[in-house]
Amino acid sequence: MPEKFDLSYIGEDNRKYRPVVIHRAVYGSIDRFIGILTEHYSGAFPLWLAPVQVKLLPVSAPFLDYAFQVKAALRNAGIRVEVDGSNEKLGYKIREAQLEKIPYMLILGENEATSGTAAVRKRGEGDLGTKSVQEIAEQICKEIREKK
Repeated sequence: MPEKFDLSYIGEDNRKYRPVVIHRAVYGSIDRFIGILTEHYSGAFPLWLAPVQVKLLPVSAPFLDYAFQVKAALRNAGIRVEVDGSNEKLGYKIREAQLEKIPYMLILGENEATSGTAAVRKRGEGDLGTKSVQEIAEQICKEIREKK
């Protein structure tokens, strides 16, 4: 690049020298690429690319422990998962997860905790019914592998 831009400087001995230029912009290009992807998907990344693939929504505080058990099971399956442990009402938690464009939401209440299941909601499809945690993990892992 110094030759291309005809760069030079005058040294202490009053002679003209060509500088050495070291330039590396790895992060700049990665940032631009992530920006392009975000714009392309309008923030609604496909399941395999989403930073958070599943959001666990316990109905109330007593089901928080069950939510962390489900989180551990999904994490062990290689799924990126978060728990919404806030004291908000369920409708608010669902709305927040929708605004965050999370691909899957798992609602966890008393029935789910006693039966080892979760009520599944999928972005763009709505309520998918109640399924076992193992079945949910297998389904999500299959979708990730197939990059649907």
